[in-house]
Amino acid sequence: MKNESKTTIDYTEDYPVFTPEMRKEYTILVPDMLPWHFEIFLHIMNREGYKTELLHNSGRAVIDEGLKHVHNDTCFPALCVIGQYLDALKSGKYDVDKTAVLITQTGGGCRASNYLPLIRRALKAEFPKVPVISLNFAGLEKGNTLQLNLKLLNKFGYAMLYGDLIMTCFNQTKPYEVNEGDTAKVREKCVEAIKCAYDEGKHKKLKQNAQFILDAFAAVPVKKEEKVKVGIVGEIYVKYSPLGNSHLEEFLLSENCEPVVPALADFIFYCLTNSLNDAKRYGMNKKSALLFGFGYKWLYGKSKKLISLMEKQGRYEPFHDFERLKKTADEVINQGVKMGEGWLIPAEMAVLAQTGTENIVCTQPFGCLPNHIAGKGAARTVKELCPNANIVPVDYDPSATRVNQENRIKLMLATAREKMNQ
Repeated sequence: MKNESKTTIDYTEDYPVFTPEMRKEYTILVPDMLPWHFEIFLHIMNREGYKTELLHNSGRAVIDEGLKHVHNDTCFPALCVIGQYLDALKSGKYDVDKTAVLITQTGGGCRASNYLPLIRRALKAEFPKVPVISLNFAGLEKGNTLQLNLKLLNKFGYAMLYGDLIMTCFNQTKPYEVNEGDTAKVREKCVEAIKCAYDEGKHKKLKQNAQFILDAFAAVPVKKEEKVKVGIVGEIYVKYSPLGNSHLEEFLLSENCEPVVPALADFIFYCLTNSLNDAKRYGMNKKSALLFGFGYKWLYGKSKKLISLMEKQGRYEPFHDFERLKKTADEVINQGVKMGEGWLIPAEMAVLAQTGTENIVCTQPFGCLPNHIAGKGAARTVKELCPNANIVPVDYDPSATRVNQENRIKLMLATAREKMNQ
């Protein structure tokens, strides 16, 4: 019998554990949140000896699989991720005795920190031999995670910046392309070029690699016309994941709009800043804060170089400077509001509105209290700071129909087009 006095779960006793020896034999399934970023991340992992595969399965079948094991009020992103895992494992494509799944977590004070037990409970019911690997820096679990070191984190940092640059250039080129499909081909070309840079040990040549990406997209023939720009902010999964946001970027493109998606680096900066604020204000994790502070300075320095390159080329609107985001956040909400995506959401909304993207979709999982407060709840203050902001909050959950979601956005776009015509 188990000791009932335990206050923590002994995962090594209750669940299968992924050990270093398994990396060569096991296929690790990764949920699809940022397809092009993750393709580069997984290429790095494969070079480290792992066998990884990015899941692209979607549709109602995936959502229904998630609903079998996750209550629809729990967390829509968790439901989507678990549904992808189960749908893939049931496809017959994988040897379930040699397959593991990977989940990333920030360890924030929301339901996302419960992903591990939710996923394990679902897998235990149908695939009890499949280990769940946690990738986090919050100490949520030790002994069942990837073996990370500074060298590998350095590689991931560069990959994130390249992914952000590719995503940004694609979104600013695709709506205006003369020949359908040209921009998508360039995106694939750039992703493959970055993979080759890692193969050849040239991934640290930031200026050279970034210039290649900028020049490749700038070579796409485009039409000179004005289109409605629509920013996308919100909870990180539904903000980026096509499965989580009902293919929002594709819908905006079909509506003759230009999607404006903030960089993934902003979210990483946000997490690092919160750790530094905790150490400064509450005396928490001072040793970890030193490491996070170093990481912030290094990554912010690289981000500034990319911004400088984009400004010099002049074709593409650069990323937002994160220090500006922090200052803008202070005008809207206190940086102590850090549950979920916290102060980052109103900061991104305000900066988007201040830099010409006044129309904004705030994506949020239904019932996600932190993001409803910091997103929908802060919209009024953002509008007081930026009177021209045109913000529409959209809930995503298994019962919400895509038609209703898109109709809400169409109402916002009608106002946006009316303003543009005036």
